[in-house]
Amino acid sequence: MDSLTQAVLGACVQGTLLGRWQGRKALLYGAALATLPDLDVILDYGDAVANMTQHRGFSHALLVLSLVAVLLAWFIRRVRPHPGYSGTRLFLTLWLVLITHVLLDTFTSYGTQLFWPLQSQPVAWSTIFIIDPLYTLPLLLAAILGATFGLRGRLRHWPAMALALSTLYLGFTVAGKQMAESSVAAVLREEGIRPELVFSAPTPFNSLLWRVVIMDEGHYHEAVVGWLDREPPRLVSLPRGAELRPALAESAQHARLQWFSGGALRYDEMEDQLVVTDLRLGMTGFHPFRFPLAERAPDGRWELIDAPERLAANRGNSDRLWQLWARIWNQQPELPLEHWALVLEARH
Repeated sequence: MDSLTQAVLGACVQGTLLGRWQGRKALLYGAALATLPDLDVILDYGDAVANMTQHRGFSHALLVLSLVAVLLAWFIRRVRPHPGYSGTRLFLTLWLVLITHVLLDTFTSYGTQLFWPLQSQPVAWSTIFIIDPLYTLPLLLAAILGATFGLRGRLRHWPAMALALSTLYLGFTVAGKQMAESSVAAVLREEGIRPELVFSAPTPFNSLLWRVVIMDEGHYHEAVVGWLDREPPRLVSLPRGAELRPALAESAQHARLQWFSGGALRYDEMEDQLVVTDLRLGMTGFHPFRFPLAERAPDGRWELIDAPERLAANRGNSDRLWQLWARIWNQQPELPLEHWALVLEARH
C-alpha cells in the first residue's frame, strides 16, 4: 500500500495497544516503525527487474520482522523500561505494527515475499488497489484526532474502531474479488475457454469495479466486472505476443519476472526491442512495469540486454478515471479496452 496508509495503520495499531501509556507519542512511534519495511526501496540490486522483484523481499519477511520486533523490544526495555506495560505487551505491539504492514501489502497485486528466504512465489491476494481512500480514511481520521486531542477518555478507543472499520472494508474487497471471478468463470464455461491463469484486481482507487485477466496460450482476455452489473461480463481478446517468448529462454530477468508475476506477462516488439509487460499492475494499457529485455542485432537475431531499464510509465489521464467511475454505475457503454491496450504497442 501507499506510504500514508502504512503510516496511519501503524499509528492506529500502536495507539490501540500502548496509547493509554504513551499518549500521542504512540501514534508517532507506530507511524515511524510502520515505514521501516519499505526502506528497501533505497537499495539497488543492479537492474530494474531486480529492483522490482527484490522489493518486498527480505524486509517484508515474517521471519525477519519477527526478529526485528524481538530485538527492538529487548533494546527498549533495557534503555527505557516503562512500569505501565510489560515486555510482552511491548513486543506484541512492535510485532503487530510490522506484521500488519506486510499483511496489508499481500492484499495488493504487487507480490510480497512473506516467506523469504524460501523461494516460494510472492503472495498477492490482489483484493485492494495500492491506493484506496475508503480503507485509509478511518485510520487517517483516528490518527489526526488522536494527535490533536490526545488518546484520553473515549478518544482512546478511536484507533481500535478505525482498525475495525478498515478491516471490515478489507473483507468487502475479498468478497468483491470472489464476485468478479465467479462472474467471469461462468462466461469461460459457456465459451469453453480453459485458461492458463486467471488474475483479478480492483480498478484504480476503488473496490466496486474489477478487472479480470485470463491468460491463454496465444492471447489473453480481459473483462471488467462491477457489483451493480446485470449482464454477464464481455471478454475482450488481446494479443499476448507469446511467439516472442522463446527469444528470452536464456534471460535471467525474464525467468525472474515469470516467477514474480506468476506468468501474467505480455510481449511486444517495439523499435527493435522486445518489451515485457507485467499485466497484473495498473489498468488495461497503462501498466507501470515494462522492461525491454532484448534488442535486434544487425543480423536479425535477438540479443539479451544485460541490465534492462524500466520504461517510463503512462498512467493514463483524468478522462480514463472518469470513464471507470461511470462504468461502476452503468454497464453500458462498455469501456474501450481494445483501444486502451493499443498504448502498449507504442513507446511512452
